[in-house]
Amino acid sequence: MTDVLQQVSVRNTQCGDFAGISDLCKRIYPDTIPWSATELSSHLAIFPEGQYVAVYGPEEKVVGMCASLIVLWDDYKMLDGWETFTGDGFFTNHDPKRGHTLYGAEVIVDSCLEHHGIGEKLYSARRSLVKKLGLWRIRGGSRLRGYHQHAGKVPPEDYVRQVVHGYLHDATLTFQLHQGFHVLAVVPHYLSDDPESLGYAAVIEWLNPETIVPEMLVERPKEFLHKDVLKRLQRLL
Repeated sequence: MTDVLQQVSVRNTQCGDFAGISDLCKRIYPDTIPWSATELSSHLAIFPEGQYVAVYGPEEKVVGMCASLIVLWDDYKMLDGWETFTGDGFFTNHDPKRGHTLYGAEVIVDSCLEHHGIGEKLYSARRSLVKKLGLWRIRGGSRLRGYHQHAGKVPPEDYVRQVVHGYLHDATLTFQLHQGFHVLAVVPHYLSDDPESLGYAAVIEWLNPETIVPEMLVERPKEFLHKDVLKRLQRLL
């Protein structure tokens, strides 16, 4: 694990990475259309600081990527879908003048290199960006990657609660919980065509410890909040 991670670096995305990102998407999501050069070019034109790739070795093979934009959360509903939050994937709704929330539109890691710390490096880059820009938080939709194995037996809200409390493991959500995120809600129809999640996602949040204030914890939903997470948030105040 250490040898692999030492050969991986995270940097901002460049135009020369587009083909590598497309190949990565095809490996991870073979049944879906990968990010297009047009979409990725839009991301770089609008918010280059928010786009990252993880590259491996001297040839800089793309083994991970994440894409983000800034939104004013009050412009949206908690249960809005991915297309709404991302301007249909083009980030044309990026709002750095009014927004305080970094919205995580995508994070993917090469499945051959999972559990080697690449995801942690990408999330660390996002957290550093949030602190640098003085934003309040990161929010996003965590696709419930393992829900298809429990659908029909467990409602999605119960599935999320069991993942939060450690009774079930979800490859995506469990990892994000370990990265300091907590769950605010469960969204149906977040993704239009995803056989693993059946369209369901958890709205997740990471609060910037440098900008958190008591008002951020007032009236926040606690249905999916582990008691240890609540204590941790309160200690940040």
